[in-house]
Amino acid sequence: MENERVKRTTNESSGTSTRARTIDKEIESSQWVTFSINNELFAVDTLQVKEILRYTPITPVPGTNAYICGLINLRGHVVTVIDTRMMFNLPHEEPNDNTNILLVDFSQDEMVGFVVDSVGEVINIATKSIDVAPRLTDSDTKSGFIKGVTMYDNSLIILLDIEKIISYVTPIIEDDPY
Repeated sequence: MENERVKRTTNESSGTSTRARTIDKEIESSQWVTFSINNELFAVDTLQVKEILRYTPITPVPGTNAYICGLINLRGHVVTVIDTRMMFNLPHEEPNDNTNILLVDFSQDEMVGFVVDSVGEVINIATKSIDVAPRLTDSDTKSGFIKGVTMYDNSLIILLDIEKIISYVTPIIEDDPY
């Protein structure tokens, strides 16, 4: 978690004092779940991960976007599953024994699953070691999915912004009667 410091400053001309909060990023670190897609290493914040499942057959839903695999039934709850390879315009690969579904919280009552090639480990990443990801093009919405990049054990890890991805793949429909 970010450490907040309260800093008191005094306005010399008026003699008034104010308080400001600052974020101390030098000592902060957070945990990330690593996974691979197409031999690239990605990670998401562990606080957003609800569960990791072995790949299970997915029921397709006609008429949805190509990157939506379909639905699974998880203990009586219907979960939308996203094909991360398709979402990132990567070549299709048939699921194998290493394929997982990474479940993340979408809302209080709903989860979204992401098909990944394999799940790695949970790692600590210092906030100061995270670099801003370069924006590839002005119109590239998907590059906004990247929260940052970092090096870990001599490997580049792409840190994903799950909230932006979910808002992209599950847009809010204003006139939805349900």
